[in-house]
Amino acid sequence: MSAEEHQRVMVVVAHPDDMEFSSAGTVAKFIREGREVVLVQCTSGDKGTARRDITSEELAALREEEEREACRRLGVQHVEFLRLGDGELMPDLNFREKIVRQIRRHRPDIVITHDPFRPYALHPDHRAVGITTVDSVYPTARDPLYFPEHLDEGLEPHKVAELWLFGAEYPDTYIDISDTFEAKIHALRAHVSQVGEAKDLEERIRQRAAEVGEPQGIALAEAFKVIKMRR
Repeated sequence: MSAEEHQRVMVVVAHPDDMEFSSAGTVAKFIREGREVVLVQCTSGDKGTARRDITSEELAALREEEEREACRRLGVQHVEFLRLGDGELMPDLNFREKIVRQIRRHRPDIVITHDPFRPYALHPDHRAVGITTVDSVYPTARDPLYFPEHLDEGLEPHKVAELWLFGAEYPDTYIDISDTFEAKIHALRAHVSQVGEAKDLEERIRQRAAEVGEPQGIALAEAFKVIKMRR
């Protein structure tokens, strides 16, 4: 099965807006091609603010609604909120079970997540989500003796075909987002608590996409390290 034939895509990220900053142009492109995209949102970003007049619970509710609106703008069909603690993620078996559960439930062909192997990946949640998702894809979601209680819930083992890592130091796949760049910006603008009315947002994101794409002969691009899992 070629990459073009993979119809189910799962994006697993740490915080609301991580998908939009990293790969919303690619997600929008997939959706326009008729693929189904589900987002697994590990935390609700309940500590991601400099404000002192808001509680973590209020911030989480605000950021979840921002994420829902961003997904509506992109056309993402479904969002799973795991509601784990912002800044508290640990790559342990408890966290892995939650990701494996989502993989077995939604049965994606492609999983997109943070690259946990990039040097100086400074946010601990990004590292934790990346390595836990990688470990969930292989071998855990594949083998029935991992979390056998899932079988009682009708969640069968599942083999993911491709793992796409964003933020990679050595990407090997470049997606042309020239036609979906405006959709990416529109989705990012939904995250008012994070980007506000930043007038230079589009300029900054465009410059970043151009720096990624132009060496590859692409006007605007997002980059990934792609690991093919099915042999």
